[in-house]
Amino acid sequence: MTIADRIAAFRAALDEWLRGLYHGMITHPAYEKIEKEAEDAEDEFMLACFPDAFGIPSPISYYTAELLPYLEDEFEAWERRLWDRETLIERKGQQYHF
Repeated sequence: MTIADRIAAFRAALDEWLRGLYHGMITHPAYEKIEKEAEDAEDEFMLACFPDAFGIPSPISYYTAELLPYLEDEFEAWERRLWDRETLIERKGQQYHF
């Protein structure tokens, strides 16, 4: 192995290590926050459309029921996720490290 090959291998290893460091320190936490915010926005939309799923009476349920065929898969996953989730205060507290 020549010195040029060793330098190229070292640079490739260093590049891979730096990319992993950048992903672990900066990119990954940002993705986590974006995913949580998107999930919260989806939860708010679904709760506004289908509040009667959780016993909250709503006069617009008749109109939002028309959306149910389009949101069937999302609705089942959303309902399961909300029933399995810890309390809302605990979830929001995780965002602020309480």
